[in-house]
Amino acid sequence: MSEEVLINITPQETRVAAVENGVLQEVHIERTQSKGIVGNIYLGKVVRILPGMQAAFIDIGLERTAFLHAADIDHREDNDHNGFTNTEPQPAISELLKEGEDLVVQVLKDPLGTKGARLTTQTSIPARYLVYLPASTHIGVSQKIEQVEDRERLRTLVFDLVENETIEGGFIVRTAADSATEEELQLDVRFLSKVWRRVQDRMKTTTAPALLHEDIPLAMRTMRDLVSDNVEKVRIDSKESYQKAVNFAKDLIPEVVDRIEYYPGERPIFDLYAVEDEIQRALENHVPLKSGGYLVIEQTEAMTTVDVNTGGFIGRKTLEETLFKTNLEAAQAIARQLRLRNIGGIIIIDFIDMEDAEHRRQVMRALDKALAKDRIKTFVTEMSTLGLVEITRKRTRESLERVLCEPCPVCKGRGMQKTPQTVCYEIFREILREARQFDIDGFLVLASQVVIDMLLDEEATALADLQEFIGKPIRLQVEAMYNQEERDVVLL
Repeated sequence: MSEEVLINITPQETRVAAVENGVLQEVHIERTQSKGIVGNIYLGKVVRILPGMQAAFIDIGLERTAFLHAADIDHREDNDHNGFTNTEPQPAISELLKEGEDLVVQVLKDPLGTKGARLTTQTSIPARYLVYLPASTHIGVSQKIEQVEDRERLRTLVFDLVENETIEGGFIVRTAADSATEEELQLDVRFLSKVWRRVQDRMKTTTAPALLHEDIPLAMRTMRDLVSDNVEKVRIDSKESYQKAVNFAKDLIPEVVDRIEYYPGERPIFDLYAVEDEIQRALENHVPLKSGGYLVIEQTEAMTTVDVNTGGFIGRKTLEETLFKTNLEAAQAIARQLRLRNIGGIIIIDFIDMEDAEHRRQVMRALDKALAKDRIKTFVTEMSTLGLVEITRKRTRESLERVLCEPCPVCKGRGMQKTPQTVCYEIFREILREARQFDIDGFLVLASQVVIDMLLDEEATALADLQEFIGKPIRLQVEAMYNQEERDVVLL
């Protein structure tokens, strides 16, 4: 499989595109004025405890207070709070925290919508091959490294390194360390140890709320997290960022240096694989399939729904075969769209109903296989008798739609607006209500062109009847700046 990573950098934002076989799979965007804060470590202050929710609000210096659930608080024996052990039940939040207390926390999730950031006290700092756990003594290995021999070799190597370097804390071996050498793991151990010492030094000299450790910029995170053995090239269109990426790779991932390229072309780097067009299509709710079928993706506050339709695909054999092929194609397209749009939370897929049980099993296998490529953790339920499949995908940052778009000021995010006729009837009801309440000389209706046109045409008779009924004149005036739903009734 041919994979490339394209990095487009401007003073305003950094954009990263992961491309497989010429097809866009993932997009990451970090804007200078609104950088993500996942992975940042703060010295926070407990401002409010909510016993009923088993949670607390923590001031970490952001516009909104952050949210810390009791389940995300480290309460083991070596923790500074109380001497609870892992075998004991979850303590109450009031036993773990006190209002006004200073607390070292790490951001798990960026602020989403109206919600503040989600926090944990179980801090972790990632490098290329290892993740450092300052408050733990555990040495773990990624479950994606399946060979028992490799798992034991890596666990033993890291354990010996920790002993030799006399480092306190635990480590998790990342999937990228599958073929890592002892020297490469040692570099990671020493690097992470330095980072944590820097955090500890800042803790002694600062007061809450304060930032103790900031995760590296998106371009560098891409080098650390996205560039695997399958990636053939990393193309960067900024000379300065290219040099920074090379220096970063030399220090931490020297095997990647030869794959980093500076792209000096006049043609925008995202035009190489029509990435800009793909991003625009990812903002639409209608996704065409090659067969002629299509998906309809609707994102709401509670969940995302995906509806599969045959559209213009009529097949060549039986109806069942047509439905089966459409669902198979949809399964792969859905997995790609979830990655591309970075849709998290609960996702409900409405596949087209199939009678054959074996066809349903094959569609589920195709969906599982396609989702296996996703770096974000997903959980898939079995297909229900109604053809519905529920997926949960871990949400760590805003979706592509939320990053690039905002709710329509006219429809307030409904995706619909009131018809001119509905607005006319609302005007009639308001005039009637005001006429009964106030003794005035008449009314002036301010509305959009389309609404005024309807009042003078289709609803002219109704308007005349209303004037006669209330015995007051009604004047109409077009307001060019009003949208279709806006209207005012002025008392004269």
